Amino acid sequence: MKINNHSNILKAMKVYDKNNHKASTVKEAQHSKDLLQLSDGAKDFQVALKAFHRLPEIREEKVKVLREQIQQGTYDVSGKEIADKILDSIHIDKKI
Repeated sequence: MKINNHSNILKAMKVYDKNNHKASTVKEAQHSKDLLQLSDGAKDFQVALKAFHRLPEIREEKVKVLREQIQQGTYDVSGKEIADKILDSIHIDKKI
């Protein structure tokens, strides 16, 4: 088989070279590593969250004191204190 048109071969080779260059660029992009940067606020939040998770779910000492006060009849909470705590929890829930 004889190839007469040499310019067509050169055009085909240029296309091949372009595609080969694109493939190497894709390979380079695949080998690059992702980078994650956290803001200072996010880092502080992580520290606070870890500290929160280390807290006990039930504060035994506080429960013990309250239980004793209730049994002795000395536990007294005003309605205003209860209402204030309810409102505080509503405000905190809105922020979250």
